[in-house]
Amino acid sequence: MTHSRRSFLKLALGCGAVLGLGFFGIPRIISSRDQPSFSGSSEPHEAMFYRRLSGGRVQCDLCFRHCVVLPGTRGFCGNRLNIDGRLYTLVYGRPCAVQVDPVEKEPQFHFLPGSRILCIGTAGCNFKCIFCHNWEISTRTIEETGYIDLPPEKAVESALESRVAAISFTYNEPTVFYEYMYETAKLAKARGLKTIFHTNASMNEEPLRRLLEHIDAVAVDLKAFTAEFYRSTSFSDLTPVLETLKTIRDKGVWMEIVNLIIPTLNDDMDNVRDMCIWIRENLGTEVPIHFNRFQPAYKLTNLPPTPVKTLEKAREIATQTGIEYVTIGNVPGHEANSTKCPRCGETLVKRTHFTVHEINIIDGRCRKCKHKIPGIWSN
Repeated sequence: MTHSRRSFLKLALGCGAVLGLGFFGIPRIISSRDQPSFSGSSEPHEAMFYRRLSGGRVQCDLCFRHCVVLPGTRGFCGNRLNIDGRLYTLVYGRPCAVQVDPVEKEPQFHFLPGSRILCIGTAGCNFKCIFCHNWEISTRTIEETGYIDLPPEKAVESALESRVAAISFTYNEPTVFYEYMYETAKLAKARGLKTIFHTNASMNEEPLRRLLEHIDAVAVDLKAFTAEFYRSTSFSDLTPVLETLKTIRDKGVWMEIVNLIIPTLNDDMDNVRDMCIWIRENLGTEVPIHFNRFQPAYKLTNLPPTPVKTLEKAREIATQTGIEYVTIGNVPGHEANSTKCPRCGETLVKRTHFTVHEINIIDGRCRKCKHKIPGIWSN
C-alpha cells in the first residue's frame, strides 16, 4: 500500500511533536502486505558496492556479512534482491517511517540542542537484535511494512518545508538503505541541511568513508563490549563495530556513543570499564557516552527495566576512566539527562529527557569558565 507524499507527510509531520515525546519514540509506520510495484519513479534502483559472480550470483560488499545472493533471492537484510545477476535495492525512496523528532532522541546531545530533525527509516536490518525497540520495521520486509514514495529530492524538500535543522537516517539500520541515504545526504548538504547517521556500526570501510563525506554527525549503538553478546543477542560481530568507530574518528566526523544496558546480559561493570578504557584509548575522552535504560521489548519481555543504580554506576565508571561527557537516558528527570562542563561543573545543557530547558554554551564554550565544548553548536 502506498500513500501520497502530501497526505503521508501531513500525517507524520503533524504527529511528530507528540510522538517525539514518547518514551522510546517508536516511529509511525505505514502498514501493508502488498508487494511493492516497480513503476515510474519507483523502478528498482541498482545497488552500490557489489560484485558479480559466476552462475548469476552476486556478492554484496556493503556490510560485514558479504552476502552471496543467488538469482531471485535477497540478502540477509531483506532489502537487496538479485535480479538476473545484478543487485538491486528494494527500498530506494521507499521509507516506512518518517517523522519529525527532537535531535535529543537520536540521541545527539552535542548537536544543535533543542532543534528538530526529519527522521527517515525503512524496512529491514542486518542485525537480529532480540531486544530491538523498533522491531516492527527492522524485522520485516518492505512488503510487510508498506512504504511511501519519497525519493531523495522530495525528502529534502519536505525537510526544508518543515524547517528542520537536519535529516537523520535512523529507526532501522540505515546501512540497509545505503543508496537512498547516500543520495539524500548529498542533496541535503547541497541545500544547507545537516545530516545525521544513527548506526549499529557494521558498514564496511569503503562505503562508510564515502558516506561520511556527506554526514555531519553519527550516533553509534555500541551494544556491549563482548563478542559473545553480539553473537548471542544480535547475531552479529563486535570486531567490525570497533573498526567502524575508529574510521569515524579518523574521518573527523562528530560522534556520540549509545550503550543500552540490559540486565543480566551486558551489565557487568568490568566489561563497562573495559569499554570505557577502549573508547578513551582509541576515540578520546571527548566522545559523549549515553548509558540508556532498557525497557522490556520484542523477545526480551521477560527481563525487568534496568535499575537506575546500574546506570549510575556505569556513569561513575566512565567518568573515573576519564570520559568527559556521560549522560543517562530513558530515565526522564534524572539529573544526568543534562550535560555538564568537565572543567567547572556548570550545567551546559539542562534537559528533562528530550526537552531542553536551558543552554549555557556561547560560541562553543562554557558560559562560565570558557572551556571549549566539542560538538556542533550552530548552523
